Amino acid sequence: MTPLRGHATDPLVAAIVDDDPSVRRALQRVVEAGGYTVQTFASAHEFLDALPRFRVDCLVLDIYLGGMSGLDLQKRMVADGLRIPVIFITAHDDAPTRERIAKSGAAGYLWKPFDGPALLDAIGRAIGSNDEGSGGRAPGEELVPTAAIRPSGPGRTRSAARS
Repeated sequence: MTPLRGHATDPLVAAIVDDDPSVRRALQRVVEAGGYTVQTFASAHEFLDALPRFRVDCLVLDIYLGGMSGLDLQKRMVADGLRIPVIFITAHDDAPTRERIAKSGAAGYLWKPFDGPALLDAIGRAIGSNDEGSGGRAPGEELVPTAAIRPSGPGRTRSAARS
């Protein structure tokens, strides 16, 4: 079943911004398999240049990009009044990164590596919150990981955080 917006002919659009081509391709396959239309971009600037030409219902955004960071892109979008829900993705699970994400107003975040169902769930929740008019969260509002699948290893277990 294809996720739809408003009219039955309007498929939902997810944009993916990641500077790693293999990650972009993998995420695109997962999100398209979930029934979404997908646009991919290698940088924040590439996304901003293309933004006037298409609608975005949700943005999956890597935090650490070459040039403008994902956090800086999201901050600019908020300043420009763009209410696109953002799901941050990152391999950097550290206190400063979590704090910056929590203050950003993002709809959610995922730690790499994560599985396809976690990503599709995060996108569905983000789009649902945007349909309710929130466009994500207000900056400073508490953020719990949408789904945080952490790699297994010594002292670490594979678990998902509640949303």
